[in-house]
Amino acid sequence: MPAYLDLNTFKALSTLPPEFVDEVEARYPGFITKQLESHSALIDARLRKRYAVPFSTPYPVAVELWLARVVTVPVWMRRGVDPNDEQFAEAKASADAAWEEMREAADSHEGLFDLPLRANTTESGISRGGPFGYSEASPYVWTDEQRRTGRREDASGGGTYG
Repeated sequence: MPAYLDLNTFKALSTLPPEFVDEVEARYPGFITKQLESHSALIDARLRKRYAVPFSTPYPVAVELWLARVVTVPVWMRRGVDPNDEQFAEAKASADAAWEEMREAADSHEGLFDLPLRANTTESGISRGGPFGYSEASPYVWTDEQRRTGRREDASGGGTYG
């Protein structure tokens, strides 16, 4: 599965200096690409119950930003980081917030995110909503409708009775 970001777009969206990204890529070829692919799959796994994933190109901006924020941390750790570095703490907090935002996007009850199918459309990407309901103005109409359906199925032999 392709990642939602390529290396150059990751460099543009990440808070890491581009030279840090180049350094990690030079020392550990393929590491960043694999992180982008793996974390894209994790994003899909998180959102699969509510959205039709993987998203289509151009990818929603929120998804690209989440991926950049999340992958920044492992890239920085691979380069080496002082655990007391305040910038790293900020990056870690941003990644944690990105996961929380994804959790909210996946929540069909209280989630406030509604991601589009693609970045160039406003069509909702939600493919699985909450429970469906049926109501009538009268509390008794449903029984009449149920009776008509039952008689129609019995008359046509469409019933499932033995």
